[in-house]
Parts: sequence; structure tokens; C-alpha cells
Amino acid sequence: MTISATTLLLLCLFAFLAGWVDAIAGGGGLIQTPASLILLPQLPVATVIGSLKIPAICGTTLAVMQYMKRLSLQWKTMLAYCLLAFISAFAGSALLSSIGNKWMKPIILIALTGVAIFTFTNSSWGQQKQKNISDRAYRTRMLLICILLGFYDGFIGPGAGSFFMMAFISFLGMDFLQAGANAKLVNVSTNLGSIALFILKGSIIWTIAIPMSFANGLGGFLGAKMAISKGNIFIRRLFLFVILLTLIRFGYDVYASFLNSHT
Repeated sequence: MTISATTLLLLCLFAFLAGWVDAIAGGGGLIQTPASLILLPQLPVATVIGSLKIPAICGTTLAVMQYMKRLSLQWKTMLAYCLLAFISAFAGSALLSSIGNKWMKPIILIALTGVAIFTFTNSSWGQQKQKNISDRAYRTRMLLICILLGFYDGFIGPGAGSFFMMAFISFLGMDFLQAGANAKLVNVSTNLGSIALFILKGSIIWTIAIPMSFANGLGGFLGAKMAISKGNIFIRRLFLFVILLTLIRFGYDVYASFLNSHT
């Protein structure tokens, strides 16, 4: 497939911004996905989404590498959770190819509204690590998070990185920085799961995916370095901004679906 140099440049610009935002607060797909759908209207939606998984995983992987230099991650236990997230994302992407996902958007909109209100009104949330939970509770919660959000990332996608951060902070007691590092690691696995499915389906346009991967990777690299240097307060502010963007995005989708159903 051939696209203009201007279109490719714009795609790379949005990929860079998405990688930068995603490395800090998650939700880079909220920038990259709608922009790509607008710039590539001639392609099937599944092909665009599949192609975007390649730059997404590049940015996320480079972000993880930066976090590893400053934070300690529990690799032995996290690998098992990552495998579970991979399987869940693969299943979600498989379901996406046969079933629409519009019915979930109103539920997500309500949930995000609650998260935004809670975060705005609780300035200490995610600013420091909370009291420890038992190993059994940790394992159970981590399993559920990886299964449910892994499936969500494969099935719907946008905002998954932010959802992982919310879950790690709320249910596992992590601070923003630790939650961001672990969210990126699991997000690599969910992206791999989706990529495996889309490769099998032949839904990736590599001439688009590869240039965007370099741009997204650079954004992820710089974003992670900034998150580490700025700390929890900066991450919290950008996190809130991303949540608001997510609310606007899903709110518009719900509104548009409502209008279409009544015309």
C-alpha cells in the first residue's frame, strides 16, 4: 500500500506523542488510534488497529527498559502474570474480529467518571505506597487484573495503560511510578497477544507500522525518562489529563451511538 509522505509524517508525529504520553500515564492509544483512523479512512478498522499494535509495543518496550534502570521489578512472578495477560489479549482480539464492542463503552464511561472524580478529590492517591497486602491477596488481585484488562486491551484497547495503572494503585497499593513501570511491562504482553492474532489474520500494514514504531519508541523512551525525573506529582497531573481525554473520547462514542440508534 502507498500513502503520501505528508500522511506518513503526521502518523509518525501522533505516534511520537502517543509513546510519550503512554510511557508516563498510559492511554497513548487515545492519541494514536483516532488520529490513524482519520488519516487512513480507506483501510478497514481491524487493519488499522492491528498495524498500530506494532508501534505501541515498541514504545512500551523502550519505556520498560528505562524504568528498569531505576526501579526493581519482580521478574519471576511478573513473567507468569504477563503470560496470562498475553493469552487474555489474544482472546480479546479474536473476539473483536467477530463481535462489536459498542455495548461496553457506556459502562467504561461511567467507571472513568468515577475514577476521575476520585482522583481529583483525593490528592494523596498514588502519591506513596500504601500498606502491604498479603501475598495471597496480591496474587489473586494480580491474576484478575491481568485476565480482565488483558482481555479489554485485546478487545477494545484505548486507555488500557491507564486502567492498568488505576488497578495497580487501587488494588495493589503501588504509587504512580511503580504502577507505571509494572503497567508498561504487562502492556508489552497484551500488545504481543494482539499482534500474534493480527499477524495470523494478515491485518498488519508493515510500511505504516515500522516508521510509526520508531516514532513511538522515541516518544516512549523520552516519556519514561521524564516520568522518572519528575516523579509522582507530575505523573498524577498527566494521568488526570489522560483520564479526561478518555472520558471525552468514550463520551463522544456513546453520544454518537445514541444518535445513530434514534435516526
